Amino acid sequence: MSTARIRQQSQDALLQRHLHAFFGALEPGAMEMLRDSLQWQEISGGETLMAQGDAGDAMYLVVSGRLRAYVQAADGNLRKVAEITRGQVVGEMSLYTGAPRAATVVAVRDTVLARLDQPAFRRLLARSAQVSLALTRQIIRQLKDDQPQASKDTLVTMGLLPITGDLGGIALAEFAERLAAQLAPKGRVCVVSRHDIDQQLEAIGLGPSDNTDKETQRRIAMLLDAIEAEHDFVLLLADAGPTAWTQRCCRHCDELLLLADATQPPALHPIETQFLMRRPALTEAAEILVLLHPADQHAPRGTRDWLARRPLAGHFHIRPALERDMARLARIQSRTAVGLVLAGGGARGLAHLGVYRALLERNTEIDWVGGTSIGAVMATYVASDQPLDSIMANARRAFATNPTGDFNLFPVLSLIKGLRLHRILSRAVEELLGFDADVEDLWKNFYCVATNFSTASEQRIASGNLVHALLASTSIPGALPPVIHGNDLLCDGGSFNNFPVDVMRGMRGVGRVIGVDLNIRTPVRVDHADMPGTWALLRDRLRPHSQRRYRLPSLPSYLMTVTILYSMSRQASAQQQCDLYFNPPLTRVGILQWRRFENIVQRGYAHAVQVLGKT
Repeated sequence: MSTARIRQQSQDALLQRHLHAFFGALEPGAMEMLRDSLQWQEISGGETLMAQGDAGDAMYLVVSGRLRAYVQAADGNLRKVAEITRGQVVGEMSLYTGAPRAATVVAVRDTVLARLDQPAFRRLLARSAQVSLALTRQIIRQLKDDQPQASKDTLVTMGLLPITGDLGGIALAEFAERLAAQLAPKGRVCVVSRHDIDQQLEAIGLGPSDNTDKETQRRIAMLLDAIEAEHDFVLLLADAGPTAWTQRCCRHCDELLLLADATQPPALHPIETQFLMRRPALTEAAEILVLLHPADQHAPRGTRDWLARRPLAGHFHIRPALERDMARLARIQSRTAVGLVLAGGGARGLAHLGVYRALLERNTEIDWVGGTSIGAVMATYVASDQPLDSIMANARRAFATNPTGDFNLFPVLSLIKGLRLHRILSRAVEELLGFDADVEDLWKNFYCVATNFSTASEQRIASGNLVHALLASTSIPGALPPVIHGNDLLCDGGSFNNFPVDVMRGMRGVGRVIGVDLNIRTPVRVDHADMPGTWALLRDRLRPHSQRRYRLPSLPSYLMTVTILYSMSRQASAQQQCDLYFNPPLTRVGILQWRRFENIVQRGYAHAVQVLGKT
């Protein structure tokens, strides 16, 4: 039997399996009639199959590849509503009603379709009642189902694209094998190169993958789809340059990992300029920059220059020689990454260091970290990925003096000048990382939450100068001056979201969230009917703490607490979104008691050990 005949039988067998799955058991004559009515059609990744409002003139069966459907909302934005994968049908209602398309359908990757147009459909109905009944049953079944939901953030096929001439001394294939080894415990993994596909094409009598004829390209798409069907993760290795195979990788993947040696200039690579910069707007394959560093690199530098040149969905810093860095990338790519969220709460936030110590002792790896106010400062320590001893020494130096002790003699905008806090944060970042870093220069992905006073909204900060971001997140309204960010005024994020667990749930790759809350449940009670006057309060403050009559907070403490009352009301919801929740007992710790560093850290550690002992 000729190789062409073998290829045709293979394609027919795959098509027949999909038809049988969709239509059910049909008589051989009806099935043959149905197959003869279909036409092959291929579309490239990012190409639109149908647009909302277009005339409905055909239905399509996905033989290989993947499509996504969008509906235009009232505000004009496109909302993702469904994903159509191999063996599924789209557009079948138009064959009966002729109504305009209800959604825009775009190819996520190169896709092979079997098309049934209206004239062929009418001829089929006239000749085969069995096909007509089978299709009607499918439509009725779909109408009974719930409305389609937006597809989950699933990730199967990843393209590995080298965008620098060298990858820091590691070959692309070796990097892929290390990543595959870390993905293996999470599912079946397959590494695929152009050489692998060429061998399979040769076995069935076709030329190499750089052939542009439709038969070869269709067969490649079906080969790749068959590999995906048998594996949980597929790593497609692009060539070193802008070849036809590299273009195939760019169009076939769920996500593209752009691998670059961070020590090289951040110029665009020919692969990017030819295949990525002009991709259609609805192309779903996100571009993720993976900057590769030497194992002894203290901290990344110059990340902003890399990001400014590319339309990226995210970035990661990886030291390939470190197994735990490769494991972190594997967790993010398998959507099982661990996110740590640290709440705000003044000096009580020092307890975060104790919890972090306990997590390290349990070998709990953190992949993402975020926080608000003092939680953002402590999150910076975690994201720096420095040794715990170095972090603790840095924090002791930073908080040896009260960071909020420079009071304004003439408080026009704030009670506290904020200069001392600025100096403390600047010095701490310089000593921790070695330079005035950006948020993007942290080893682990980081965000902090601020309040945008100008727009009365919550603002997530994940880029820009690190000290500037921390000041914005910690600038308590009335107590500390706001921070100018562009044309807006930013202040402490605790006003809107003091425990930003919901933000972490939306981070790329996060599957498990650990939260450290500083909310104090005990209500503040007073045992006197009227508020004392100024002189009475001053006299009372001169008494020993145990003999004071008025259990009232200081003005700075009162202002700092009242700003987070709304956030405190959201505690129950945030707690429910945590997979592991800590709430250290800090009822007798004031939010300005910075001198109790060791005691507060120890309280956080003891609480975390107790909680972890129960898990």
